[in-house]
Amino acid sequence: MKLKIITHDRIVFDEDADEIYTMGVDGSFGILKGHIPVMTALDVGVTKVVKDGKEQMFTTMGGVFQFKDDNAIILTDLAETGSDIDVARAKAAEQRAEARLADHKAEIDVKRAESALARAKARLKVALNSQTRPKA
Repeated sequence: MKLKIITHDRIVFDEDADEIYTMGVDGSFGILKGHIPVMTALDVGVTKVVKDGKEQMFTTMGGVFQFKDDNAIILTDLAETGSDIDVARAKAAEQRAEARLADHKAEIDVKRAESALARAKARLKVALNSQTRPKA
């Protein structure tokens, strides 16, 4: 099957895939060749692509997932590979978001802090995974 991950300004991924795993707004799900057509909103998370036993991971910051006739498309505002991510910056963002959520006295936008935390965690997962796995 074919997968394209597309943002507003570039095509991040455009290759064949054996398996696709991603995060929908209703939870994580996987797609294999021959799956029935599906279209769903994506949440902030990690998209994992498996081809020939090798994994590639991408952050996908919301968007839409569509699968039909063994063609998958992810349209998202932002998608990153592990090499795109500044690990130190992502760790700092994670710590800031956790501190905001832990400070019960501060008046914060909880949803915004939770979203920032989810983005930081997705970035760290992808970046750290790409550092521990050999490049395909």
